[in-house]
Amino acid sequence: MTVPAPLDVVVLAAGKGTRMRSAQPKVLHQIAGQSMLSHVLSTATQLQPRGLHVVVGHGAKTVQAEFGDAPIDWVLQEQQLGTGHAVREALPKVAADSIVLVLYGDVPLISTATLQACVAAANDGLALITAHMQDPAQLGRIVRDAQGSVERIVEFKDASAAERAIGEINSGILAAPAELLRDHLSRLTTDNAQGEYYLTDVISSCVEDGIAVVGLPVDSPLEVAGVNDRVQLAELEREYQRQQTENLMRAGATLMDPSRVDVRGQIDVGEDCLIDVNVVFEGRVTLGANVRIGPGCVVKDATIGAGTQVHAHTLIDTAKVGDRCSLGPFARIRPGSEFSDEVKIGNFVETKKAHLGTGSKASHLTYLGDAQIGEQVNIGAGTVTCNYDGVNKHKTTIGNDVFVGTNTTLVAPIELADDTFVAAGSTLTSKVEPGSLAVGRARQRNIPGWKRPTKKDQPERDK
Repeated sequence: MTVPAPLDVVVLAAGKGTRMRSAQPKVLHQIAGQSMLSHVLSTATQLQPRGLHVVVGHGAKTVQAEFGDAPIDWVLQEQQLGTGHAVREALPKVAADSIVLVLYGDVPLISTATLQACVAAANDGLALITAHMQDPAQLGRIVRDAQGSVERIVEFKDASAAERAIGEINSGILAAPAELLRDHLSRLTTDNAQGEYYLTDVISSCVEDGIAVVGLPVDSPLEVAGVNDRVQLAELEREYQRQQTENLMRAGATLMDPSRVDVRGQIDVGEDCLIDVNVVFEGRVTLGANVRIGPGCVVKDATIGAGTQVHAHTLIDTAKVGDRCSLGPFARIRPGSEFSDEVKIGNFVETKKAHLGTGSKASHLTYLGDAQIGEQVNIGAGTVTCNYDGVNKHKTTIGNDVFVGTNTTLVAPIELADDTFVAAGSTLTSKVEPGSLAVGRARQRNIPGWKRPTKKDQPERDK
């Protein structure tokens, strides 16, 4: 059994991207909330390479800063002299026994399966990924011999009319043994229309030496589509979202309109979920069985239990929601919120670091921040936990079976023990003992004969 050679991945990400009309490096423009380069590196990482080398040039510091301390070997291409030159700059960091896979930072939809096939085909020579396109535009054409073997790649600017009529294009993605690639890169010249070192010239060089060159067409040209402007970026965004929503439907979710759901992260769904229109998922999201997500919701880094309903225009960010809960409409669930089963958070309720026990509810117009709330608690409309004193945050603790009346202000730190009742309109600043009624409001005064104020330049109205 042949042991696979170690793999080194070289990603070309040095281009400026003039047609993007942006001060930001092209590879940092986003698909589904992540930079194109991030998508490429994430896919490459699935191959478990020995080395991950990224060639940068324009905006190099900005690109590197995007990835922090990630285990990437950054290679600076100070002069952009073509793709062949870029790969050659990275090869000194590549061991002689490696297979080298060359990728592009602006080709974000390439799949792991395609790359695995390319690497596997490179053990005995050079393998490259191709695609058949109805309109190949100005992409490099694949020229095959009479037997169908890849003979060479011709760049559009150097192609004849007959060559430009060819529909099979070069994606630029290729794999080859490191020493083979090193040898043929050293032979490159700038004798072409662009005056650059073309990586594609390695193909004809290999053919001349009798080295096998395998062309592997992909099923969909969009998998190897590159981005040169914002129109192409938007096209790939739609293709990516189409793939994600199809995955959701195959996993058991009903999408009222798949074209109006965006996935900007990873989402797992249980059976019989229903997702309405204009919903955005971000980060890591898990939906239990029979979850209903209403229109216009944003769900980020959240776990939502089975049977829960999230009503229209509700925002959930970094939260854990139990089974059979009801959230919204127009609720805002902020980071650190944790709800047990059968919790109700109604319209225009905001929570932050609030833990609500089973069956508790805040039905409308309430703020619960830094709060520990027990089971079967009713929070009346207009209730506010005053958790911030201008410098520090303080906690509100509410026991089980507590009733908090409308328009209550709870000045933290404060505790409401089990079975307490808070009268509407109260402002509370101290602990309420078990079974007590708390009334924290001024005595009402009615003043007879009171006259409304009038403007100084107008006579007083007759009463």
